[in-house]
Amino acid sequence: MSEQEIPEIPQWLHFVLISDRAGSAAYIGAGFFFSPVLAVLSPWPALTAACWVIIGLAGLWLGLLGIAMAAGLAMVLRAGDEIPEDYWRSIIDYPTTAQPRVSTRLDNRPASA
Repeated sequence: MSEQEIPEIPQWLHFVLISDRAGSAAYIGAGFFFSPVLAVLSPWPALTAACWVIIGLAGLWLGLLGIAMAAGLAMVLRAGDEIPEDYWRSIIDYPTTAQPRVSTRLDNRPASA
């Protein structure tokens, strides 16, 4: 593949990758919320079951996103394409070019001085 050629990446794969990243972070964060909630709601089995249904559905959604992600990435690899670095950086909101940090402090000097 030459530098000029853009690989054919399914349009839906970008949505799946971003949703999986955000969903995984939210699922981990929700674990910190649901843990004490389940402890408080344990005397009421119906509410505890409702919480477990919510947790299970969120886990199922993440599992389906994982399957879709694997299928999309397999489609790209099977076509013989490679996903460029800039595409991955767009998923995680990472700048495409590294910009050196410049200090505005007047007393900035090297540590060896």
